[in-house]
Amino acid sequence: MSGTIAATVTPADVEAAADRLEGRITRTPLLPFADAARDGERLLLKCENLQRVGAFKARGALNYLLQLPKDALAHGVATYSSGNHGAALAWAARQVGAAATIFVPEDVAAPKRAAIEGFGGRIVVAGRTSADRRAACEREQQRAGFRIVPPFDDPWIVAGQGTCGIEILEDAGELARVLVPVGGGGLLSGIAVAIKSRRPDVEIVGVEPVGAASMKAALAAGRPVEIAVGETIADGLKPVSVGELTHAIAARLVASVVTVEEAWIRAALRLLFERAKLVVEPSGAATLAAYLFAPELRLERARPRRGATVVVLSGGNVDLSRLPNLFEGAAPLA
Repeated sequence: MSGTIAATVTPADVEAAADRLEGRITRTPLLPFADAARDGERLLLKCENLQRVGAFKARGALNYLLQLPKDALAHGVATYSSGNHGAALAWAARQVGAAATIFVPEDVAAPKRAAIEGFGGRIVVAGRTSADRRAACEREQQRAGFRIVPPFDDPWIVAGQGTCGIEILEDAGELARVLVPVGGGGLLSGIAVAIKSRRPDVEIVGVEPVGAASMKAALAAGRPVEIAVGETIADGLKPVSVGELTHAIAARLVASVVTVEEAWIRAALRLLFERAKLVVEPSGAATLAAYLFAPELRLERARPRRGATVVVLSGGNVDLSRLPNLFEGAAPLA
C-alpha cells in the first residue's frame, strides 16, 4: 500500500487501527500543565515522549506491519528516517519477526541511532536530507527486494498515528484546540481525521519550525512543494516536502499552521524540563513553543474559549550530552 492522492483515511480506518494496536502500544498520559497556561485556559500535554520507542511513530509503524501478509515480510522492511520512524519500524519489525533496514541522515541524533540498533535495525547512512535517504532506500530496494514502509504518506501510517487523537478525545473532557507538530504531516492528518469526525468544532493547528515550514508552503500552493530546509534543532520536522495524502487531509480538516522560532523551541524545552519534569526532544516541544509565543495564538487567546488546549509532545529522544546546549539562546518567558 502506498500513499497517493487517490488514497484516503476514514474515521473507521483510525478506529480499526486503535483496535489492532490495543495492548501493543502505550496509552500515553494527558497531563495538566498549569505552569504554562494563560488567561484561565486549561492546558494539557499529550505525552507521546512516553510512547514505545519514545515517540508517536510506534503507532503508525506497527499498524502498518500488522496488516502485511507473511510473504510480504520475507525480504524484510525498510524506511528512510531522521530517527524516530526508523526506531519505530525496527521495533515493530521485531514484533512480527522481520528484518529492518533504516536509511538515516549523516547527522542522525545519537539516541535515535542507538535505539534503531538496539531494536535490531540495520543502519545505512545516506546524505543529509529526507530526499537523499529516500533515494538511497529506493535504489537499494531494487537489489534487496525489501518492503518500504513510508514515514508518513501512507493510509496505514496515518491511521495508526490517528489513534493518538482518539485518546485525546476520550481523556481531555471539554476540548477546544489541539496543537500538533508537523514533519511530513502523518500525525497532524491522523489526529485531524480522528477528532474532526467526532468533534468538528475542535480546532486542529499544525506547528512547524520557521526554517522547515513544508506544510505551510503546501497549503499556500494548493499542493505539496519542495522547500529549502533551513537549520533547526527540531530534526524530526525537516522533510523537504509533506506528502500528497497528508496535505490533502490537512487542507480539508486543519484550521491553520503556525511557525515557531528556534528561541521559542528552546524556551519550551527548558520549561518542560524544569517545570513539568519531562524530557522532550525539540520536535516535540514545538507545540508548546507555539502556545507560548506564536502571535496568531496569542490573539486567539484574547477571545473567550471553552475547553482545553492540548499540545502534543511527539517525542522524547534527546541526546542528553547536548541538553545544556539546547537551552542556550532560549527566549525569555513572559
